[in-house]
Amino acid sequence: MHNRIAINSKVCHGQACIKGTRIPVHQIIRMLANGDTIKDLLEDYPSLEQDDIYACLEYAASLAEEQITPIEHAI
Repeated sequence: MHNRIAINSKVCHGQACIKGTRIPVHQIIRMLANGDTIKDLLEDYPSLEQDDIYACLEYAASLAEEQITPIEHAI
């Protein structure tokens, strides 16, 4: 994942993007959530590879798995 996802404060306001592009990870995830297929994305974005899309999914999964403890429960 780390070799396909980049975060650069000078690109897309520091949002996580597919490395070498200005395509934000959240855009790919949202398109998949709205019913686009991997095949659709590869046709719409010829510069992408299937592994780029898998890296986006892995990145989103890693964010979703973070454990957050509300402050009132931490005391």
